[in-house]
Amino acid sequence: MKSDTAAGPSGAPAAPTSRRSVTGTRRTVAALFLLPALLLLGALVVYPIGYSVVRSFYDQSGDGFAGFDNYQALFTDDGIRTALKNNVIWVVFAPTVATALGLIFAVLTERIRWGTAFKLVVFMPMAISMLAAGIIFRLVYDQDPDKGVANAVWVGVHDTFAESSAYPKAHPGRESPLEAAGGGAFVTKGTVSVGEAVALPLVGVAPDLIPDDAARAAAPEADRITGTTWQDFTRGKGVGTLNEVDAEELGYPGMKIEAVRDGTVVETATAAADGTFSLSAKADGARLRLPASNFQEPYNGLDWLGPSLVTPAIIGSYIWMWAGFAMVLIAAGLAGMPRELLEAARVDGANEWQVFRRITVPLLAPVLAVVTVTLMINVLKVFDLVFIIAPGSSQDDANVLALELYRKGFSEDQPGIASAIAVFLLLLVIPVMWFNVRRLRREVRR
Repeated sequence: MKSDTAAGPSGAPAAPTSRRSVTGTRRTVAALFLLPALLLLGALVVYPIGYSVVRSFYDQSGDGFAGFDNYQALFTDDGIRTALKNNVIWVVFAPTVATALGLIFAVLTERIRWGTAFKLVVFMPMAISMLAAGIIFRLVYDQDPDKGVANAVWVGVHDTFAESSAYPKAHPGRESPLEAAGGGAFVTKGTVSVGEAVALPLVGVAPDLIPDDAARAAAPEADRITGTTWQDFTRGKGVGTLNEVDAEELGYPGMKIEAVRDGTVVETATAAADGTFSLSAKADGARLRLPASNFQEPYNGLDWLGPSLVTPAIIGSYIWMWAGFAMVLIAAGLAGMPRELLEAARVDGANEWQVFRRITVPLLAPVLAVVTVTLMINVLKVFDLVFIIAPGSSQDDANVLALELYRKGFSEDQPGIASAIAVFLLLLVIPVMWFNVRRLRREVRR
């Protein structure tokens, strides 16, 4: 076996020979191999960072030294403060919810046969670019239920429990016996009496939205109050008689009629297919009211991209994309978990929730921390989704620092403030990156 030292003429060991690196190459050769990467790193990372730091201390033209004025604007400009507030919301909620969903998916899919297929479906959004995901969710959140999936589902659920209005555009015409009663309802100008046939004409409903049943003038009855509610307009049939039922006019089936006396509803009725209705003698001396529920606009769901919901809506699209990433990493951590600990806990009488809370989650804590911190770094730089999903009317309300950097630098031509935002973002990311690297090194030492 060869020694690292050679014997001298007198038998004494000679000085040790120069050591080579582990790979057998000298340091100069290793430096030559690293030089291209270092040049690229300097050109694409170090120089832009240094230039941004220097540029952040100059004014809009780049000729005058502005000191810390650009950094002061970070805390005085309303747009930047809104962006900073939204970034805090993103950092708190998006990584937390995505990691929690990834944990739930990873744990549950271990117990089902088609778990691999489920993981594939959940992970697939990671293959979609932010641009494509933004376009997808711009359509998902469309206000029109016929276009937007979110509102189509929401309206479907709402209409299951709340009946939609049949005649949202109906209103009294000229010289009508009806007048506005406030709150969208209409009421007769005078009281009604037993034996009277009441006319309640309305206009304003598109003919194709009314059933094809012709209206019929109600006949008077001695001991009741009868009447008709109908569309007092005949399309393409010439001019009919105002406030009288003509042969080609259509009734309002399902219209609700209330008899109101002294502010109290004493009786109600619903119009038949031909628009006729009938009330008992209890309605004698009352006024007939068509309640506002007959005329309410149809429910079109939530304004997902409005000022109040736009940020949560965009965070939802981000979670849709990144929950699969969290699930895959956590599933890898689960695969390396010692199963004997879980089985021992079950043998000792622990239920599944106790095993999950006291065994699984503590053992996965390092993985959960890495996933959460990685997502925090990612959301601090989010730009694409906000820029594409938020419409112009609510983009100010959904603003984040990366988007504000773009707007200041290109739309408003304020490169000094844009550079200050870039430096500020870097300062926010560095502690999180340092924490992540420190934790990874600690795991390697173990």
